[in-house]
Amino acid sequence: MSNPRAPRVHLVIGPAGSGKSSVARLIAERSGAAYLDKDTACTRLTEALLAAAGTDPAERDHNPYYRSVVMDLEYATLLDLAGDNLRLGRPVVLDAPFGRYFDEPGYLETVADHHGWPPGTECVVVRVTVDKETARARVRARGYARDASKLADWDAFWDKASRAECRWTGARHLELDNSADGIDMDAVVRAL
Repeated sequence: MSNPRAPRVHLVIGPAGSGKSSVARLIAERSGAAYLDKDTACTRLTEALLAAAGTDPAERDHNPYYRSVVMDLEYATLLDLAGDNLRLGRPVVLDAPFGRYFDEPGYLETVADHHGWPPGTECVVVRVTVDKETARARVRARGYARDASKLADWDAFWDKASRAECRWTGARHLELDNSADGIDMDAVVRAL
């Protein structure tokens, strides 16, 4: 039985420490959407692949094997999971940085076609912003080994991450400031 109303996918993007996960969870809760986090879906497999390749399982940013092989597999997995839910008529919230793909204007159209998203799927890009020091404090507090290289050269990481512009077409774009006190459900409702 097909759903007469096209499903919606929220792509929640932003740099490390911006609070993507908090915002994405609020959107999923509010909309009754499937919440798909790239880290949850892929980290164990990613670490195993990196270790099997003889590289540091915690290093992503400066790991050529991760960047040339594993990263695209992570996103393909996440986008396939989104397609499974969208074909059932279930809205989806994707929690992932997606920064590597920002410069591809037609990225969302390509993704929808390649991963079998239903025709007419509505895409909403939610960019979560934050100030540099709040982001650094959040990244330190979460204590992930994979963040070590970011923290070791925070200024360079932040300069690149904060300048990244998402050029995707075919979507509604929203921006939410998640600095200091963070965002609550009321702010999410107003923004959406």
